[in-house]
Amino acid sequence: MNLPPEVLSWLEADDEDLPKVQNMLLDAAAKAFTVYGFAAASIDVIAREINATKGSVYYHYRSKAELFFAVHKRAMLINLRTQLPIVSNTRLSPLEMLHEMTYHHAMVMMDYLYYQRVTVQGVELHQSISTTPYEREALTQVIAMRDAYESLFDQVVHEGVMRGQFEVIDASVASKGILGSLNWITMWYRPRDGELPSAKQRIAKQLAQQVTHGVAAQAASSAHGDTRRNKAKV
Repeated sequence: MNLPPEVLSWLEADDEDLPKVQNMLLDAAAKAFTVYGFAAASIDVIAREINATKGSVYYHYRSKAELFFAVHKRAMLINLRTQLPIVSNTRLSPLEMLHEMTYHHAMVMMDYLYYQRVTVQGVELHQSISTTPYEREALTQVIAMRDAYESLFDQVVHEGVMRGQFEVIDASVASKGILGSLNWITMWYRPRDGELPSAKQRIAKQLAQQVTHGVAAQAASSAHGDTRRNKAKV
């Protein structure tokens, strides 16, 4: 699979070596933006999450919008890093690759729920809060990251269609539908106290099966055959 050149440069950015307090700020901000929404999640609220001062937040991030972009970027890096080993595995067929990609995307939605909720809040919110040159530049990068991530799904669906493993469909529309349905996990999934990892794995497995069954050529042919048989009975 062809990776956009900028993806590799993003992945090489070592954002995981940030100072401990900065990592804590990002975690607290992701949670606050999810729980309270962007408007109500003030710098004071975010600082209180980690018993920090407002000044310490501003030391690392000049504005709430800048912090929001930083959370969104980290979420996209998590997503891209999760998919890289899968899309680089040339031994997988398109059907197997799509199953793995959707399974791990679903898991990431649950494992990093607060971060992923920020991405689902959408570029539209980013556009409304982007006022400085830095913020406009950050918006451009966030959009590019989202487009690059979606292109990974575009490519595997297109390859599956070309090989006859998938129904003849528009790869771009299919990718948007797949990601839209999986991203909605952040709206309905809520972790429970004492929840075992197997619970999330079961959800991710079912959703991955639903996605691959929905685009697989054999499944589509079977469904069409059932429809024709039902019409014949009538």
